[in-house]
Amino acid sequence: MVKHIILWKLREDLSEEEKVSVRAGIKAGLEGLKGQVPGLVDIHVVATGRLESSNADVMLDSTFETPEALKGYSVHPAHVTVANTKVRPYTCQRTCLDFEC
Repeated sequence: MVKHIILWKLREDLSEEEKVSVRAGIKAGLEGLKGQVPGLVDIHVVATGRLESSNADVMLDSTFETPEALKGYSVHPAHVTVANTKVRPYTCQRTCLDFEC
């Protein structure tokens, strides 16, 4: 199994109201990929409940069958669409940790 963890920081120019909407869109978009991407075992987005001690706004926690499945996810058309419409336009920083478990 392969874990794919991402933390995003939302753009500073977004209002708090916009950030709420963006977080919900990221969560719905990414979690909606379950069952669409071969080798994607589980996907969960933490978009609410953030404590003030945090320095990231959204977290993706996903699990893939193999490193090859993770590579396939990165170019899968459904993932690319979500990334290009729900994530990238609204984020300014991305941190990623991929590991086998």
